[in-house]
Amino acid sequence: MARSRSESNDHSSVPGVDKARAVKLVMEMMAIPGKSGHEGAISAFIIEKLRQAGVPDSCITRDTAHKKSELGGECGNLIVKLPGTLPGPRRLLMAHIDTVPLCVGAKPKKQGEFIVSADQSTALGGDNRAGAAVVLQSILTLLEKQTPHPPLTLFWPVQEEVGLVGARHVGLSKLGGPKFCFNWDGGSPQMAVIGATGADHLDIDIQGIASHAGAHPEVGVSAAVIAGVAIADLQQNGWHGLVVKGKEAGTSNIGSLHGGEATNVVLERLQLTAEVRSHNPKFRQKIVTAYQQAFTKAAKQVQSSKGATGSVTIKVRDKYESFRLPESEPVVQMAMQAITAHGLVPETRVVNGGLDANWMTRHGLSTVTLGCGQDGIHTVNETLHIESFLHACQIALHLAVG
Repeated sequence: MARSRSESNDHSSVPGVDKARAVKLVMEMMAIPGKSGHEGAISAFIIEKLRQAGVPDSCITRDTAHKKSELGGECGNLIVKLPGTLPGPRRLLMAHIDTVPLCVGAKPKKQGEFIVSADQSTALGGDNRAGAAVVLQSILTLLEKQTPHPPLTLFWPVQEEVGLVGARHVGLSKLGGPKFCFNWDGGSPQMAVIGATGADHLDIDIQGIASHAGAHPEVGVSAAVIAGVAIADLQQNGWHGLVVKGKEAGTSNIGSLHGGEATNVVLERLQLTAEVRSHNPKFRQKIVTAYQQAFTKAAKQVQSSKGATGSVTIKVRDKYESFRLPESEPVVQMAMQAITAHGLVPETRVVNGGLDANWMTRHGLSTVTLGCGQDGIHTVNETLHIESFLHACQIALHLAVG
């Protein structure tokens, strides 16, 4: 929940939020299915709302980010570029529109101070339909009240939940060269996230030697045993889970294992996926190197009765790079001033998860991420705190107006 302060700055030029309409809008958006790669319906909903508000089709575009995704996908990022009615640098407001699969089928309902899912088998989808609604509500309010504003870009990325795909592959030329960028995602509205960790993805392919597991297991080489030896090595030497070496820290995790079809065959092939995170790119590389060494060593150690060995191939993919904005940076100061102006005590935070802001900042667009009241995300206990969501709507209007 948001923490208030007694004093606030004058923000009379910022229009007020129609609270009932904002809540209705976010509940409508959370009820629309749209897991990663299936954002067509929610994208169409936003476009229709924009058209009804008078935004011309010439200002609305989609890029082709989905065509660069391993998932493919129904559509690319949704981008709206509006001219200003006031002079000034262009501002960008953004929030991803995909949800995790657990949110499909959500039925939002009010429950006291919160919105929850009436279907107890699904998550709510506040991550990140609440953020998407904050951005949409802002422009609908500005247009309805004809509030003067600088040039604005509204950006709804796709496929954030599967590796920040939309932000990574955004058609940058379509954004209009914004100077100040603000992203809405999970958490409290007074929290300005100014940094996040970086991550690498590992595809580990272990090739063993098949043999009959009952008649001649000794002539085979089990890919499962190679994996077990390597994982035990990583665990024993502190390279799996929370990784702390001196003053450096990071994390690693083996997330999936796939292979084998029969118990009477020595497992010939096993495919694993893993993730490595750290705020320090050099230390993150050390963790990756530890994985490479552990699996290579295990492949040499595990031998058949004839001295044959298996092999390991590891492919490393850069998911997103870490970043940290100084609190003195103008975009950070603007975010904190907007939070203060609406009665909240601003805080800054550096997080251990990935955000669309990772890629935006890497693209040269320094981006602050703000929360809008979601809690328990990616679980069936997810909630959206209504007052915090409305605070986020008001802060977004402040940042859009300038």
